[in-house]
Amino acid sequence: MADNRKIGVFDSGLGGLTAVREIKKYLPHESIVYFGDTARLPYGSKSKQRIVEFSKQNMRFLLTHDVKAVIIACGTASSNAVDEVRAEFDLPIFGVVRAGAREAVKQSRTGRIGVAATAATIRSGAFKRLIGQMDDKAEVFSVACPLFVPLVESGWWQDDITRQVVKRYMDPLKQKGVDTVIMGCTHYPMLRPLIQEEMGPDVKLINVSKAAVLETGDFLDRHQMQAEESSRPSYEFYTSDSIDDFKEFCSQVLEEDSSRIHAEKIDIEKY
Repeated sequence: MADNRKIGVFDSGLGGLTAVREIKKYLPHESIVYFGDTARLPYGSKSKQRIVEFSKQNMRFLLTHDVKAVIIACGTASSNAVDEVRAEFDLPIFGVVRAGAREAVKQSRTGRIGVAATAATIRSGAFKRLIGQMDDKAEVFSVACPLFVPLVESGWWQDDITRQVVKRYMDPLKQKGVDTVIMGCTHYPMLRPLIQEEMGPDVKLINVSKAAVLETGDFLDRHQMQAEESSRPSYEFYTSDSIDDFKEFCSQVLEEDSSRIHAEKIDIEKY
C-alpha cells in the first residue's frame, strides 16, 4: 500500500526549509506542506508554555491539510513540546532532537560531543539527556547561539559579522576538544561552511534536518506509507508574516526561482 498524502513540516521561521530541502533530496516522491511561523519568531527566547501552545496551533493548521506525518523541523519545539504534541495528536510525529542525538552518537569517535542550539533548547537539556541514554560514557558540551537565527533569517550567511559570531560561539566547543558538533537548530545548516571552517575539517557536523528526514523516510518505508514512485509531488508553503521575504528565502534555500514557489500568509492564531 502507498500513501500519497503530504508530509507536514513546521518551524518557528525559515530554518525548517532545510528539512524541505532534505525531503526533496532523499524522499523525492513525497508531497510537502510547510508552515513557517515567522511572525512569532524566535521560539528560542520563549517560555516552554508558549512553545507548546505555538506548536499545537501549528499542528492543528497542518492537520487541515490531511497530512500523513509531521516533522517538527524546529530544535526548540522538538526539545520543549514534542511529548505534549504527541500526546494530543494521533499521527506519526518526528522531531529533530532525537534524530540528531542518535546520529551524533553514531558519528563521534571520542564521545566528546558539542551541541550548538537556541537558549530554550539548551535549557531543556534534551540533547544531553538523550545522548546520555544512548551512550552513558559520552560527554556533552552545550553552547547557546541566540544570534544565529536572526543572522540566518537576515540572509547574512557569509557575512564578516556572522563569521565573528560563529567564532565566538564555537570557541568554547573547540576548547573542549569535541569531535562532533550537533547543529541543533534547523537554521544552522545555512552556516555550515563557516562553522566547519572554524571547527576544522576533522570535526563532524550533524545536520538535524537530514537526520529527521531520514528517520521519517525509514518509518514510512517500514509502514508502507511512502508515496507512489509514479506520483508527482506538490509543495505548499505557508507563513504567518511577509510572503515576499519568505519566498526569497525559499528560493535561496531550495535553489528554485521564487516565481515558481506558491506561498500564502495565514492567521495562525485561529488554530
